[in-house]
Amino acid sequence: MTSAESRPYGSTFWRRSFALFAVIFGAMTLISGGSVLFGPVEAQVAAGDYMPVVLWFNFLAGFLYIGAAIGIWLQRNWALGLSAFIAVATGLVALGFGFQVSQGVAYGMRTVGALALRIGVWIVITLTLMRSRHQM
Repeated sequence: MTSAESRPYGSTFWRRSFALFAVIFGAMTLISGGSVLFGPVEAQVAAGDYMPVVLWFNFLAGFLYIGAAIGIWLQRNWALGLSAFIAVATGLVALGFGFQVSQGVAYGMRTVGALALRIGVWIVITLTLMRSRHQM
């Protein structure tokens, strides 16, 4: 086994797994956000209390998720930067969301969970790409 094959995150399997996960995550984000933004009123009602700015950010970020997935799959250097940007931008949106909540704006716990999940996913992807890059 060569040193490249012994690296768990530098392997083609892990890189492609992260890329596939990111593209599926992006597609699901576009579908779920798009159904609320552009779908029937029933979809908006089913979504409960949500902040339009958070919904729009998450929907548009879905395109970035797919772009990052492509970059990860193709081993492009910019994929790390895009992944870090997604994590930081989502964190900033979460801070704005938290501020609005502290001001008494209605919100749904689904939004809290979705933001936490998105931040966590993109931090893990970013750190994994950083680790992979440093092991090369």
